[in-house]
Amino acid sequence: MAETGLTVAVITCVWAVIGIVLPVILQFFLRSSPNKGIIQLSLILTAICCYLFWLLTFIAQLNPLYGPELESGIIRMIQLEWNSN
Repeated sequence: MAETGLTVAVITCVWAVIGIVLPVILQFFLRSSPNKGIIQLSLILTAICCYLFWLLTFIAQLNPLYGPELESGIIRMIQLEWNSN
């Protein structure tokens, strides 16, 4: 479970840098650009959307809502094979 927390922390930091730090840094490079606000907003929205997409996918894979559906004959065959070893 420690790997899960580490993974979430690393990915959160990456998207935080893209969504928070990068727009602030670009503010100094785009001082006279009329599209400065649009570029900053695009970076922030991209970071939020990509992070939420990744997080929801990651959480869905941690605890799936349903597993594989097997017929009873296949389940019996698997039990016989696994118990024979």
